[in-house]
Amino acid sequence: MALSYRARRRWAYLILLVGLPAYIVVSVTLVNWLERLYGRPPLWLELIVYVGLGVLWALPFRALFRGVGREDPDKPSVD
Repeated sequence: MALSYRARRRWAYLILLVGLPAYIVVSVTLVNWLERLYGRPPLWLELIVYVGLGVLWALPFRALFRGVGREDPDKPSVD
């Protein structure tokens, strides 16, 4: 079932305002936990892990975010 433009926009806001900060907290906690277990990794490896986690969160939501920044296609034109 396809979501309307308005529903996709609302879900995108919810994910960005609630889900993304929660994901950041979980990611940093996970990296800190691994740091306690194995010691601090080299800076380049830590950077790769954070960049990878930063890209990983958006992959499941690509379809949801696609086209949300454009004008509503369902809106009737005034012409």
